[in-house]
Amino acid sequence: MILDIIGWLGSALVVAAYALNIAKRMASDSLAYYLLNITGSACLTANTLYHHALPSAIVNIIWVAIALFALTRDRRPKPIER
Repeated sequence: MILDIIGWLGSALVVAAYALNIAKRMASDSLAYYLLNITGSACLTANTLYHHALPSAIVNIIWVAIALFALTRDRRPKPIER
């Protein structure tokens, strides 16, 4: 039951991030957007692994990896321009 609640929470977080971005209330390169996607997809990964839904689990693992990559890429120090 707890993993079902975690799955629903993950779904809500991912959809909220998308809806806020589409409504122009949250930038797609903002920390909040990345964190909503990472947390939501991690919750969905836990839920789908529990239910042995491997295709969905793999998609969510990739979604987390993409968001983590974007988060680290956007937070790296910028080179000094001359």
